[in-house]
Amino acid sequence: MILHISIGLGDGCGLDLRHLKYFLAVAETRNFTQAAANCYVAQSALSQQIARLEKEVGAQLFSRTSRSVRLTAAGELLEPLARRILADVDNAQAALDALAGLRRGRLRLGLMQTRASSFDLVEVMAEYHSRHPGIDFHVVNAPSSEMAAAVLSGALDLAVVGLGPRQVPEGLDHRILAGDPLVLIVPADHALADRDVVHLADLPESHQLIQFTTGTGLRRQVEAAFARAGVEPGRHFQVGQIHDMIRLAARGIGVTVVPRSTVFGAGSLLGCNPGDALPYGARALRLADDAAVHNVCAVYDSKRLAPAAAAFLDVMERHAAKGQGEAH
Repeated sequence: MILHISIGLGDGCGLDLRHLKYFLAVAETRNFTQAAANCYVAQSALSQQIARLEKEVGAQLFSRTSRSVRLTAAGELLEPLARRILADVDNAQAALDALAGLRRGRLRLGLMQTRASSFDLVEVMAEYHSRHPGIDFHVVNAPSSEMAAAVLSGALDLAVVGLGPRQVPEGLDHRILAGDPLVLIVPADHALADRDVVHLADLPESHQLIQFTTGTGLRRQVEAAFARAGVEPGRHFQVGQIHDMIRLAARGIGVTVVPRSTVFGAGSLLGCNPGDALPYGARALRLADDAAVHNVCAVYDSKRLAPAAAAFLDVMERHAAKGQGEAH
């Protein structure tokens, strides 16, 4: 199927960019009424613009019934293209803004939910804002895999994710900002509690693993560590807050694997220092697997990197270099 698309500035001059915005609003909500509300236009006006877009591309984009709205094959083909086109327009505006010395513009940024003690994103954002106060932040918090996909599609300018180099989607560039060793949290009466270093293969077959959200970088790093150990993660259940994962493990609900900085260090969620007792007498055990590291990685498309995003990447790299120097 071939879609014929030409970009113009308005009626009679090819494809109006508003058509693509309205199309994406419907594609995202699967509801014409909600899409119209999100775009601050009347539903009848939005429907007319979608009809004009379908006439322009020569194909029906939505299959509509009284109960549902879904993309047709042509709609599925147009969706990523539309996102790319609108992202290019945003980047072009950002490039023009750069001529004014980054005095205005927008940065669409994805930020991971976990932290590393050697890399403080709050400090990065504060320094960036002091240098470029006219740049508005649009920040998204989501699983790493979703944010990487959003950068690939052009929906985000860049993202800070918990992925290793081999886990970054093809087509994206990456820079490692920090690495945080993983530790095993066990209750005080656990069979491994008296050890300082453990292998995941030493866990009893009947253990229950408290896991982080599916699709997150931490979840993927933990699953990779179990795969390297040649063992199944065992029975598990999912929790959306690392602090709760640690506390549940301390109470004997199961065991969990988390970044060391969430227990000790500047990013600690528990306020503990090395040598301090964890809540309820739990233990944080070092893993013998040196590759068991929670990476902090910036992902971006160098071919589409807007000036505001490039400037943010520079600030992150300076902070990363400083953190790595302090660690050594």
